[in-house]
Amino acid sequence: MHHPPFSTFARSRRGNLVLGAAAIFGLGVIAGGIVRPALTPQAAATVAPEIADAPMIAQPETALAHRLDQNIVYPIEVIRIIDGDTFEARVRVWPGLDVDTHVRLRGIDAAELRARCGDELARAQAARAALQTILAEGVVSISRVGIDKYGGRVDARVATRGTADVSAAMLAGGFARAYDGGKRGTWCG
Repeated sequence: MHHPPFSTFARSRRGNLVLGAAAIFGLGVIAGGIVRPALTPQAAATVAPEIADAPMIAQPETALAHRLDQNIVYPIEVIRIIDGDTFEARVRVWPGLDVDTHVRLRGIDAAELRARCGDELARAQAARAALQTILAEGVVSISRVGIDKYGGRVDARVATRGTADVSAAMLAGGFARAYDGGKRGTWCG
């Protein structure tokens, strides 16, 4: 089933539509938490074997308030890498309900490809390549999903088959720096 990107619908009123798309994703996440069947350890093992026994997987008897926890894990399909801290993904929020959105890695900032200097461009290209390599490990999932401060995308904790925390791996590799949502520093000079 092909899903058109949100940019298809955003020709004339891009800002409002992008914000609307983020709101739709958020509502889908909430709706999935309310009405979706809870993931059993057996079902979780098919999504990400290393988290099958993790407490973040909601059990059928779990109270509704706890099922809306930001620690719910959503399986995703990576569509494309945008830069060193953002990628486009198809998120499975409910069986038969997938949402395409941009996902920003929580807690980090990587250099921008629209660089202001040669050093920033080199760092941005290296960060993008590193993220592409990590996400290629497969069995990618997101959790702790929130709306990014710039709108039009979400920020989340991202994990793969071989990397429990993609943001931490990017930091450890020197491809990004810690980011708490404040003013971003320069990568030049």
